[in-house]
Amino acid sequence: MATKKIPKLKQEDYKTSYFEFWPAWLFYLPMKLYAVYLAIRFRSLTVPTISNPSFDAGGFAGESKAQILDLVPPSAQKWFARHKAFSTPISTQNALQFIKEHQFNYPFVMKPDIGCRGYGVQIAHSDQDVENYIRDYPTGETIVIQDLYDYPYEAGVFYIRHPDEEKGHIFSLTLKYLPHVTGDGTSTLQELIEANPRSNALKHKYFPRHKDYLDMVLPKGEQFRIAFAGSHTWGTIFKDGNHLITDAMTDKFDEISKFVPEFYFGRYDVRFNTLSDLETGENMKIIEINGATSEATHIWDSNTSLFSAYKTLMIQYHHMFEIGYKNKKRGKVPVPLKEVLARIKKGDALINNYPVTH
Repeated sequence: MATKKIPKLKQEDYKTSYFEFWPAWLFYLPMKLYAVYLAIRFRSLTVPTISNPSFDAGGFAGESKAQILDLVPPSAQKWFARHKAFSTPISTQNALQFIKEHQFNYPFVMKPDIGCRGYGVQIAHSDQDVENYIRDYPTGETIVIQDLYDYPYEAGVFYIRHPDEEKGHIFSLTLKYLPHVTGDGTSTLQELIEANPRSNALKHKYFPRHKDYLDMVLPKGEQFRIAFAGSHTWGTIFKDGNHLITDAMTDKFDEISKFVPEFYFGRYDVRFNTLSDLETGENMKIIEINGATSEATHIWDSNTSLFSAYKTLMIQYHHMFEIGYKNKKRGKVPVPLKEVLARIKKGDALINNYPVTH
């Protein structure tokens, strides 16, 4: 079988759409109104919390990443990046002993157990990095460590299967291009960031992160990655890959999904080497399973219209509520609204206190 390579970015792919960096409250306002309509139709505002009954709150709010990944049985772990978690407060010595006991080698990933949009994700290269991360981490919260699979590409694979269906489908495929700038031999890193329309829009995030390198002049042709986390919030370029979904890819992710107990609705974040790997499962590692509040992230392709983005989200929300409703009829009990609101409040507070994202 011929190897399928990921399409290369064109110059126009670096542009931003006019709504891409709207404030979240503004962009999602119509979707909140639509969610109220769905809550009335399906007779519950919190029924999405049982769209994935085995997940912490269905993956809807304040969910534990480790709890979800811990559901993966040994027979399916070959597709997933290995992870462990420990709680704070913890001394650096005890953390390093934990890391040693579980045979994690540098570099590896450290990230929040409760998190979203790439906040707090760092790569640890040394004991000092671990010490700094723990020092800056909110006390009383859990840290996830994960093997680093620095494959060149990342994808968001959104999977949906209703409880009364034998086979699911891939609702969305997003190709993620990790942001970098390319040296010209004369410009500083700061000038290169400012010259790119996409990175310039997020320079308020990049400058503090790379403050020690802003005056560095990159040799001509040398690339400098300005973010590791595959998050749109941190500048990763998202492109619509729905035309690349194949039956083989669907079959593979349907196979994987059925290993995860009662997983019906959510997005896999996958690092991989070639598109063929998403069909065969070779040379790919799933780094996260996101539940009910997952998003079909191809909507952030700069060529996507606002109308198309909202249409996609409405279809997605409808699936989420309908799956939760079907699970409720099966005897599953939604999380109370008071608890959901408390989870949302806690999550919003935490992201402002995590260590800076790399």
